[in-house]
Amino acid sequence: MTKRYDPKAYATLLAKYLPGVIRTEEENEKALAIVLQLMKKGGRGRSPEESRLLELLVTLIDAFEEKAYPIPRTSTTVALRELMREHGLRQTDLLDIFSSQGTVSQVLNGKREISKLQARKLSERFRLPIDIFI
Repeated sequence: MTKRYDPKAYATLLAKYLPGVIRTEEENEKALAIVLQLMKKGGRGRSPEESRLLELLVTLIDAFEEKAYPIPRTSTTVALRELMREHGLRQTDLLDIFSSQGTVSQVLNGKREISKLQARKLSERFRLPIDIFI
């Protein structure tokens, strides 16, 4: 039997935990502790209201951590160079994607953008999302 969502029970949980926009590391730690408690219950052990609270807290934590700990976007050139290093590739190994040695050099030196077609081919070759190369 599936448990039904009870707005009053959810309101009680909200009143107990008072979730809100996370502005400090201390608030983040508190929210993380609540998330851990709820996660330990497992999907079947949580009430629908607790699952909704968990979703809210995770959203708030994500928003805080995205601002507090931003991940810099790596340039396509740096990403491509690193992938080439990891896979032991040389510029000549990319001729099937870039069609000429000159184009490969220009891309790797940041003098030329990767085209959408080239990005798609790189995505397929390295099995990575295309947006890494755009």
